[in-house]
Amino acid sequence: MDAKPCCSLHAEPDPQRRSLLKAGAGLAALGLIGAGTWLGAPAQVQAAALGRAERDGLTPEQVIERLKAGNQRFRSGRMQQHDYLAQKRASREGQYPAAAILSCIDSRAPAEILFDVGIADTFNARVAGNVANDDLLGSLEFACAVAGAKLVLVMGHTACGAIKGAIDGAQLGHLTGLLEKIRPAVDATRYEGARTAKNPAFVDAVARTHVQLTVDHIRQSSPLLAGLEREGRIKLVGSLYHLNGGEVEFFL
Repeated sequence: MDAKPCCSLHAEPDPQRRSLLKAGAGLAALGLIGAGTWLGAPAQVQAAALGRAERDGLTPEQVIERLKAGNQRFRSGRMQQHDYLAQKRASREGQYPAAAILSCIDSRAPAEILFDVGIADTFNARVAGNVANDDLLGSLEFACAVAGAKLVLVMGHTACGAIKGAIDGAQLGHLTGLLEKIRPAVDATRYEGARTAKNPAFVDAVARTHVQLTVDHIRQSSPLLAGLEREGRIKLVGSLYHLNGGEVEFFL
């Protein structure tokens, strides 16, 4: 008895698959497959990294709108199909990210996924409680003043453990000093209800205040970034990611 092929690699594609392959070839010929996400193209697979011309042609406001659109795709379950290997290859000679995102280390808040962006589209700095220390300020200055990013986005999130720790005055090794950077937001938050870490509404209110104070801190502590913002070359913006529902709320 003749042996049957052991896997589909040896089998002829069925008629439906042949049609799909032909359709894909046609899209590739039209330049649709591999078009950059930031260009807003109706691509099925995102293979191109953001290039300098495309990035430099965007205003800070347009970058915000692209991030909002990506978050909407994430929330609706209609995310782009990213060819990360192709994006890696396309960006190996240089990177031209449009935004620098300072967010929390929380495993539920990966900015690249929440905004549906690919390799080389954004700088991503993550630290518990999305605090902005001197090293992170230097990183953001590099992202904008040297590499040309158009937006600094500070992104907090709901139900943040670092915010809860700051409210409770938790002390644990080096975490103690980090949480002290969040305490001013606890004191500055106006709230009529229970001001405890067990109150989710208060935790989220403090997270919102902390984001706004962090944006102010970046402006005050980095004359370089503040100057770029005054010139209209960048924007400094805060936001809050809602774990329930997936929306990134921008503070504009």
